[in-house]
Amino acid sequence: MRQILQRSSVYAILWVAYTIFSLPSYAQSDPVASYPNRPIHIVVSFPPGGSPDFTARVIGQQLGKILNQSVVVENKSGAGGNVGTQYVASSKPDGYTLLVNSSAFTVNPSLYAGKAGYDPIKDFIAVSIVSKQANVVSVNESVPVNTLAELRLLSGKDKLSFSTPGNGTTPHLTCENLFHSVWKADITHIPYKGAGPASLAVASGETPIGCTAGFGVAQFAKQGKVKILAISSDTRSPNLPDVPTFIELGYPQINDYTLSGFFLPSKTPIAIAEKLNKAINEALASPEVREKFEKAGLVPVGGSLSSTQTAIVSELKHWSQIVKSTGAKVD
Repeated sequence: MRQILQRSSVYAILWVAYTIFSLPSYAQSDPVASYPNRPIHIVVSFPPGGSPDFTARVIGQQLGKILNQSVVVENKSGAGGNVGTQYVASSKPDGYTLLVNSSAFTVNPSLYAGKAGYDPIKDFIAVSIVSKQANVVSVNESVPVNTLAELRLLSGKDKLSFSTPGNGTTPHLTCENLFHSVWKADITHIPYKGAGPASLAVASGETPIGCTAGFGVAQFAKQGKVKILAISSDTRSPNLPDVPTFIELGYPQINDYTLSGFFLPSKTPIAIAEKLNKAINEALASPEVREKFEKAGLVPVGGSLSSTQTAIVSELKHWSQIVKSTGAKVD
Protein backbone atom coordinates (compact mmCIF):
# COMPACT_ATOMS: atom_id res chain seq x y z
CA MET A 1 0.00 0.00 0.00
CA ARG A 2 2.79 2.39 0.91
CA GLN A 3 4.46 1.75 -2.43
CA ILE A 4 1.22 2.46 -4.25
CA LEU A 5 0.80 5.77 -2.39
CA GLN A 6 4.39 6.74 -3.15
CA ARG A 7 3.90 5.89 -6.80
CA SER A 8 0.69 7.93 -6.90
CA SER A 9 2.49 10.90 -5.36
CA VAL A 10 5.21 10.67 -7.97
CA TYR A 11 2.61 10.56 -10.76
CA ALA A 12 0.84 13.59 -9.28
CA ILE A 13 4.10 15.55 -9.09
CA LEU A 14 5.00 14.60 -12.64
CA TRP A 15 1.55 15.63 -13.89
CA VAL A 16 1.76 19.03 -12.19
CA ALA A 17 5.24 19.56 -13.59
CA TYR A 18 4.10 18.54 -17.07
CA THR A 19 1.14 20.92 -16.88
CA ILE A 20 3.24 23.85 -15.68
CA PHE A 21 5.98 23.41 -18.25
CA SER A 22 3.51 22.75 -21.04
CA LEU A 23 1.63 26.03 -20.59
CA PRO A 24 4.23 28.23 -22.26
CA SER A 25 4.41 25.93 -25.26
CA TYR A 26 0.62 26.08 -25.61
CA ALA A 27 0.78 29.86 -25.49
CA GLN A 28 3.57 29.91 -28.05
CA SER A 29 1.65 27.62 -30.37
CA ASP A 30 -1.43 29.86 -30.20
CA PRO A 31 -1.30 31.79 -33.50
CA VAL A 32 -3.17 34.74 -32.02
CA ALA A 33 -1.11 35.07 -28.85
CA SER A 34 2.17 34.80 -30.74
CA TYR A 35 1.16 37.10 -33.61
CA PRO A 36 3.22 38.23 -35.44
CA ASN A 37 6.07 35.73 -35.41
CA ARG A 38 7.02 35.96 -39.10
CA PRO A 39 7.06 38.63 -41.83
CA ILE A 40 3.84 40.46 -42.68
CA HIS A 41 3.01 41.06 -46.35
CA ILE A 42 1.14 44.19 -47.42
CA VAL A 43 -0.39 43.89 -50.89
CA VAL A 44 -1.05 47.21 -52.64
CA SER A 45 -3.69 46.88 -55.33
CA PHE A 46 -2.19 49.69 -57.44
CA PRO A 47 1.23 50.38 -59.01
CA PRO A 48 3.99 52.34 -57.25
CA GLY A 49 3.69 56.13 -57.29
CA GLY A 50 0.19 56.67 -55.96
CA SER A 51 -1.15 57.42 -52.50
CA PRO A 52 -2.04 53.77 -51.64
CA ASP A 53 1.55 52.70 -52.34
CA PHE A 54 2.97 55.68 -50.43
CA THR A 55 0.64 55.02 -47.50
CA ALA A 56 1.50 51.31 -47.39
CA ARG A 57 5.22 51.97 -47.30
CA VAL A 58 5.12 54.75 -44.72
CA ILE A 59 2.80 52.87 -42.36
CA GLY A 60 4.48 49.54 -43.11
CA GLN A 61 7.81 50.90 -41.97
CA GLN A 62 6.30 51.98 -38.66
CA LEU A 63 4.41 48.70 -38.21
CA GLY A 64 7.72 46.87 -38.50
CA LYS A 65 9.07 48.85 -35.56
CA ILE A 66 5.90 48.63 -33.46
CA LEU A 67 5.32 44.91 -33.99
CA ASN A 68 9.03 44.05 -34.04
CA GLN A 69 8.63 42.12 -37.26
CA SER A 70 9.58 42.48 -40.93
CA VAL A 71 6.97 44.06 -43.19
CA VAL A 72 7.13 43.48 -46.95
CA VAL A 73 5.18 45.69 -49.38
CA GLU A 74 4.35 44.36 -52.83
CA ASN A 75 2.24 45.75 -55.68
CA LYS A 76 -0.40 43.59 -57.38
CA SER A 77 -2.20 45.93 -59.74
CA GLY A 78 -4.76 45.33 -62.45
CA ALA A 79 -8.48 45.65 -63.22
CA GLY A 80 -8.81 48.91 -61.32
CA GLY A 81 -7.53 47.39 -58.09
CA ASN A 82 -9.54 44.17 -58.33
CA VAL A 83 -6.56 41.85 -58.93
CA GLY A 84 -4.81 42.64 -55.66
CA THR A 85 -8.09 42.77 -53.78
CA GLN A 86 -9.15 39.33 -54.99
CA TYR A 87 -5.71 37.96 -54.14
CA VAL A 88 -5.98 39.06 -50.51
CA ALA A 89 -9.61 37.95 -50.24
CA SER A 90 -8.52 34.40 -51.04
CA SER A 91 -5.38 34.51 -48.88
CA LYS A 92 -5.02 32.56 -45.65
CA PRO A 93 -6.83 34.54 -42.91
CA ASP A 94 -3.96 34.54 -40.45
CA GLY A 95 -3.05 38.22 -40.37
CA TYR A 96 0.10 37.87 -42.46
CA THR A 97 -1.42 39.16 -45.70
CA LEU A 98 -3.04 42.61 -45.66
CA LEU A 99 -4.57 44.63 -48.45
CA VAL A 100 -4.00 48.32 -48.98
CA ASN A 101 -6.54 49.72 -51.41
CA SER A 102 -7.87 53.12 -52.35
CA SER A 103 -11.52 54.13 -52.59
CA ALA A 104 -11.70 51.69 -55.50
CA PHE A 105 -12.44 49.16 -52.77
CA THR A 106 -15.85 50.80 -52.27
CA VAL A 107 -16.40 51.91 -55.89
CA ASN A 108 -15.76 48.70 -57.83
CA PRO A 109 -18.64 46.61 -56.43
CA SER A 110 -21.04 49.09 -58.09
CA LEU A 111 -18.88 49.93 -61.10
CA TYR A 112 -18.38 46.30 -62.07
CA ALA A 113 -22.06 45.52 -61.40
CA GLY A 114 -21.39 42.68 -58.98
CA LYS A 115 -18.45 41.30 -60.99
CA ALA A 116 -15.60 42.89 -59.06
CA GLY A 117 -14.74 39.47 -57.68
CA TYR A 118 -15.21 40.34 -54.01
CA ASP A 119 -17.75 41.61 -51.51
CA PRO A 120 -16.23 44.43 -49.40
CA ILE A 121 -18.38 43.54 -46.39
CA LYS A 122 -18.51 39.74 -46.51
CA ASP A 123 -14.95 39.08 -47.69
CA PHE A 124 -12.98 41.57 -45.58
CA ILE A 125 -12.43 43.08 -42.17
CA ALA A 126 -11.84 46.82 -42.54
CA VAL A 127 -8.87 47.39 -40.23
CA SER A 128 -8.23 51.09 -40.70
CA ILE A 129 -8.80 53.98 -43.07
CA VAL A 130 -5.33 55.43 -42.82
CA SER A 131 -5.52 58.55 -44.95
CA LYS A 132 -7.75 60.65 -47.13
CA GLN A 133 -7.15 63.30 -49.75
CA ALA A 134 -9.32 65.26 -52.07
CA ASN A 135 -9.30 64.94 -55.85
CA VAL A 136 -8.15 67.77 -58.09
CA VAL A 137 -8.55 68.94 -61.67
CA SER A 138 -5.31 70.15 -63.18
CA VAL A 139 -4.14 71.24 -66.62
CA ASN A 140 -0.77 71.18 -68.30
CA GLU A 141 1.15 74.47 -68.12
CA SER A 142 0.64 75.04 -71.86
CA VAL A 143 -3.17 74.95 -71.67
CA PRO A 144 -4.38 78.58 -71.95
CA VAL A 145 -6.66 78.58 -68.89
CA ASN A 146 -6.22 79.56 -65.25
CA THR A 147 -9.67 78.83 -63.83
CA LEU A 148 -12.25 76.07 -63.99
CA ALA A 149 -14.68 78.44 -65.72
CA GLU A 150 -12.11 79.08 -68.45
CA LEU A 151 -11.58 75.34 -68.87
CA ARG A 152 -15.32 74.89 -69.37
CA LEU A 153 -15.31 77.50 -72.13
CA LEU A 154 -12.28 75.89 -73.77
CA SER A 155 -13.94 72.46 -73.72
CA GLY A 156 -16.68 73.87 -75.97
CA LYS A 157 -14.12 74.96 -78.56
CA ASP A 158 -11.29 72.40 -78.55
CA LYS A 159 -11.18 68.63 -78.43
CA LEU A 160 -9.76 67.81 -74.98
CA SER A 161 -8.92 64.69 -72.99
CA PHE A 162 -8.30 63.95 -69.33
CA SER A 163 -6.07 61.41 -67.61
CA THR A 164 -7.11 59.45 -64.52
CA PRO A 165 -5.59 56.63 -62.44
CA GLY A 166 -8.05 54.25 -64.12
CA ASN A 167 -11.68 53.45 -64.80
CA GLY A 168 -13.81 53.77 -61.71
CA THR A 169 -11.21 55.43 -59.52
CA THR A 170 -12.58 58.32 -57.49
CA PRO A 171 -10.75 60.97 -59.59
CA HIS A 172 -12.34 59.43 -62.68
CA LEU A 173 -15.80 59.60 -61.12
CA THR A 174 -15.25 63.16 -59.89
CA CYS A 175 -14.46 64.34 -63.42
CA GLU A 176 -17.02 62.06 -65.03
CA ASN A 177 -19.57 63.81 -62.86
CA LEU A 178 -18.24 67.30 -63.68
CA PHE A 179 -17.42 67.01 -67.37
CA HIS A 180 -20.14 64.70 -68.61
CA SER A 181 -23.04 64.91 -66.14
CA VAL A 182 -22.85 68.61 -65.27
CA TRP A 183 -21.08 70.29 -68.18
CA LYS A 184 -22.30 67.85 -70.87
CA ALA A 185 -18.89 68.38 -72.45
CA ASP A 186 -17.21 66.12 -75.01
CA ILE A 187 -13.96 65.50 -73.11
CA THR A 188 -12.37 62.10 -73.69
CA HIS A 189 -11.35 59.96 -70.74
CA ILE A 190 -7.88 58.39 -70.96
CA PRO A 191 -7.44 55.85 -68.14
CA TYR A 192 -3.91 55.09 -66.92
CA LYS A 193 -2.62 52.33 -64.68
CA GLY A 194 -2.38 54.24 -61.43
CA ALA A 195 -2.02 57.76 -60.05
CA GLY A 196 1.68 58.04 -60.88
CA PRO A 197 1.28 57.52 -64.65
CA ALA A 198 -1.89 59.66 -64.74
CA SER A 199 -0.12 62.56 -63.03
CA LEU A 200 2.88 62.23 -65.32
CA ALA A 201 0.57 62.30 -68.34
CA VAL A 202 -0.79 65.77 -67.57
CA ALA A 203 2.60 67.07 -66.42
CA SER A 204 4.22 65.99 -69.71
CA GLY A 205 1.34 67.25 -71.85
CA GLU A 206 0.31 63.79 -73.00
CA THR A 207 -3.18 64.82 -71.91
CA PRO A 208 -4.15 68.48 -71.43
CA ILE A 209 -6.22 67.74 -68.31
CA GLY A 210 -5.53 65.55 -65.31
CA CYS A 211 -8.02 64.20 -62.79
CA THR A 212 -6.11 62.75 -59.87
CA ALA A 213 -5.86 62.88 -56.13
CA GLY A 214 -3.90 65.89 -54.93
CA PHE A 215 -0.92 63.71 -54.02
CA GLY A 216 -0.24 62.84 -57.64
CA VAL A 217 0.23 66.31 -59.12
CA ALA A 218 1.29 68.41 -56.12
CA GLN A 219 4.97 67.97 -56.95
CA PHE A 220 4.39 69.01 -60.58
CA ALA A 221 2.39 72.04 -59.49
CA LYS A 222 5.35 73.18 -57.40
CA GLN A 223 7.56 72.78 -60.45
CA GLY A 224 5.18 74.86 -62.56
CA LYS A 225 4.40 71.98 -64.93
CA VAL A 226 0.68 71.92 -64.11
CA LYS A 227 -1.95 74.32 -62.87
CA ILE A 228 -4.44 72.98 -60.33
CA LEU A 229 -7.87 74.54 -60.91
CA ALA A 230 -10.16 72.99 -58.28
CA ILE A 231 -10.20 70.56 -55.36
CA SER A 232 -13.04 68.29 -54.22
CA SER A 233 -12.69 68.83 -50.45
CA ASP A 234 -15.26 70.61 -48.29
CA THR A 235 -12.70 73.31 -47.38
CA ARG A 236 -9.46 74.47 -49.00
CA SER A 237 -6.39 72.34 -48.44
CA PRO A 238 -3.60 73.84 -46.29
CA ASN A 239 -1.16 72.47 -48.87
CA LEU A 240 -3.03 74.14 -51.75
CA PRO A 241 -4.41 77.31 -50.15
CA ASP A 242 -4.85 79.11 -53.47
CA VAL A 243 -6.92 76.34 -55.07
CA PRO A 244 -10.69 76.86 -54.70
CA THR A 245 -13.04 74.00 -53.83
CA PHE A 246 -15.71 72.83 -56.23
CA ILE A 247 -18.24 73.93 -53.62
CA GLU A 248 -16.86 77.50 -53.78
CA LEU A 249 -17.09 77.39 -57.55
CA GLY A 250 -20.77 76.46 -57.54
CA TYR A 251 -20.62 72.66 -57.60
CA PRO A 252 -21.88 71.57 -54.15
CA GLN A 253 -22.47 68.02 -55.39
CA ILE A 254 -18.74 67.47 -55.87
CA ASN A 255 -17.34 66.75 -52.41
CA ASP A 256 -15.23 63.63 -52.89
CA TYR A 257 -12.20 62.05 -51.27
CA THR A 258 -9.77 59.31 -52.20
CA LEU A 259 -9.16 57.06 -49.20
CA SER A 260 -6.37 54.59 -48.47
CA GLY A 261 -7.16 51.75 -46.09
CA PHE A 262 -5.92 48.46 -44.66
CA PHE A 263 -8.04 45.32 -44.94
CA LEU A 264 -7.83 41.66 -43.86
CA PRO A 265 -9.57 38.53 -45.14
CA SER A 266 -12.90 38.18 -43.33
CA LYS A 267 -12.09 35.03 -41.34
CA THR A 268 -9.00 36.52 -39.72
CA PRO A 269 -9.27 36.27 -35.89
CA ILE A 270 -10.72 39.50 -34.56
CA ALA A 271 -7.95 39.70 -31.94
CA ILE A 272 -5.39 39.99 -34.74
CA ALA A 273 -7.45 42.68 -36.46
CA GLU A 274 -7.63 44.58 -33.17
CA LYS A 275 -3.87 44.29 -32.68
CA LEU A 276 -3.19 45.63 -36.16
CA ASN A 277 -5.74 48.42 -35.72
CA LYS A 278 -4.01 49.48 -32.51
CA ALA A 279 -0.57 49.36 -34.15
CA ILE A 280 -1.74 51.41 -37.14
CA ASN A 281 -3.28 54.04 -34.87
CA GLU A 282 0.01 54.19 -32.99
CA ALA A 283 1.86 54.63 -36.28
CA LEU A 284 -0.49 57.42 -37.36
CA ALA A 285 0.19 59.26 -34.10
CA SER A 286 3.95 59.31 -34.66
CA PRO A 287 5.46 62.70 -35.64
CA GLU A 288 7.43 61.00 -38.43
CA VAL A 289 4.31 59.70 -40.16
CA ARG A 290 2.36 62.92 -39.68
CA GLU A 291 5.19 64.94 -41.21
CA LYS A 292 5.39 62.66 -44.26
CA PHE A 293 1.61 62.72 -44.68
CA GLU A 294 1.47 66.50 -44.41
CA LYS A 295 4.16 66.95 -47.07
CA ALA A 296 2.25 64.59 -49.36
CA GLY A 297 -1.07 66.35 -48.78
CA LEU A 298 -2.58 63.36 -46.98
CA VAL A 299 -4.90 63.76 -44.00
CA PRO A 300 -4.44 60.98 -41.39
CA VAL A 301 -7.66 59.27 -40.30
CA GLY A 302 -7.41 56.14 -38.12
CA GLY A 303 -10.01 55.14 -35.53
CA SER A 304 -11.49 51.93 -34.15
CA LEU A 305 -12.53 48.83 -36.08
CA SER A 306 -16.15 49.82 -35.56
CA SER A 307 -15.74 53.38 -36.85
CA THR A 308 -13.75 52.09 -39.82
CA GLN A 309 -16.51 49.67 -40.77
CA THR A 310 -19.11 52.45 -40.50
CA ALA A 311 -17.03 54.66 -42.78
CA ILE A 312 -16.69 51.89 -45.37
CA VAL A 313 -20.46 51.34 -45.44
CA SER A 314 -20.97 55.09 -45.91
CA GLU A 315 -18.45 55.18 -48.77
CA LEU A 316 -20.15 52.25 -50.49
CA LYS A 317 -23.43 54.15 -50.47
CA HIS A 318 -21.82 57.42 -51.64
CA TRP A 319 -20.03 55.94 -54.65
CA SER A 320 -22.91 53.67 -55.59
CA GLN A 321 -25.07 56.76 -56.04
CA ILE A 322 -22.39 58.51 -58.14
CA VAL A 323 -21.81 55.48 -60.36
CA LYS A 324 -25.55 55.27 -60.93
CA SER A 325 -26.03 58.98 -61.65
CA THR A 326 -23.03 59.27 -64.00
CA GLY A 327 -23.57 55.95 -65.74
CA ALA A 328 -19.83 55.33 -65.41
CA LYS A 329 -18.51 52.16 -67.00
CA VAL A 330 -15.24 50.28 -66.89
CA ASP A 331 -14.79 50.06 -70.66
